[in-house]
Amino acid sequence: MDKLRIGIIGTGGIAHAHMRSYLRMDDVEIVGASDIVPGKARAFLDEFGLTQVPAFEDNEKLLDLKPDGVSVCTYNTTHSLCAVAALKRGINVLCEKPMSVTLDQAADMARAQKDSGRILTIGFQPRYDENMKMVKEIVRSGELGHIYYVQTGGGRRRGIPSGSFVDKKLAGVGCLADIGCYGLDMAMNSVGYRRPVTVSAYASDYFGKNPKYFKGDFSVDDFTCALVRFADGLVLDFRMSWAMHMDTMGDTLFLGTEGGLKVKSPHPELNWGGAWDGSIGDVYLYKDVCGNQTETKIPIKTTVKSDNFYLKCRAFCDAIRENGPSPIPWQEIIYNQAIIDGIIRSSELKREVDVVIPADLGL
Repeated sequence: MDKLRIGIIGTGGIAHAHMRSYLRMDDVEIVGASDIVPGKARAFLDEFGLTQVPAFEDNEKLLDLKPDGVSVCTYNTTHSLCAVAALKRGINVLCEKPMSVTLDQAADMARAQKDSGRILTIGFQPRYDENMKMVKEIVRSGELGHIYYVQTGGGRRRGIPSGSFVDKKLAGVGCLADIGCYGLDMAMNSVGYRRPVTVSAYASDYFGKNPKYFKGDFSVDDFTCALVRFADGLVLDFRMSWAMHMDTMGDTLFLGTEGGLKVKSPHPELNWGGAWDGSIGDVYLYKDVCGNQTETKIPIKTTVKSDNFYLKCRAFCDAIRENGPSPIPWQEIIYNQAIIDGIIRSSELKREVDVVIPADLGL
């Protein structure tokens, strides 16, 4: 069996998780890495003992090797640029989350995928968690009836990252892009992505700008919340925070005409717990049975230990091998990105904004 030839664009922190995953695969060969910071890609490859694998400071030179696929692990603001460049060269792309920063950038990626016919999958590894799958199965089973309202919360009591995460020129936005996109995907993947039409949002940076809680330059949001309306009448109540005087911004709730589902935040007792970037907390189903209001605790799967990040990279490689569809396709995640874009615009304008998906995407 020929090995898949994989390259890595951007060799910062998250690229290490990609590399560790690929090195576990007998059918994958790392053919190169690129980073615009001089010497960074070389040091990255050497760290993993890949001293003979070429390193580049120009992404195009990596693409010249014609790898079967690349992981895009660059700054949020350059996801679109790097993904589009690879797709235009006929190379499959696994792009780290968030898909991009703006809806326009995401649309450029979508168009490049449509033109190339290559795989474009977005890196939401929590989808591979068995308990996340269980929540989706319950929500989509019809057990709750018509779902009219979803709340997705979460957030960290103290958990502001550093470096590029808090630099607007590189990250675009803060907690919204870092962990907020996970909360959106957890909820919207469960009910099924659908078209958002309006967003009313608020964002603040009280903790990031306070040296008591964070030392250094800070130019993004550390808290954001929004009310999102969808074309079919669904309402989404969203809130996320990097730092706050609270253990959690709330559980995820699915309210339906026949029942409700509560998914509690994971480990709110931990400073860095409470965000939907991993698994879930306890799950409760609320129903009326023979006139009685019932609450049922749904057992979560504690015996299944899976490496969700590895599974994400493995799914990408399998899709390339099988010429299959994108495991987490842009046709879903562009709605996630549209919501993020709407939240950014609404919080800046301090009013509700419309969300318009470009018609040429065919959604």
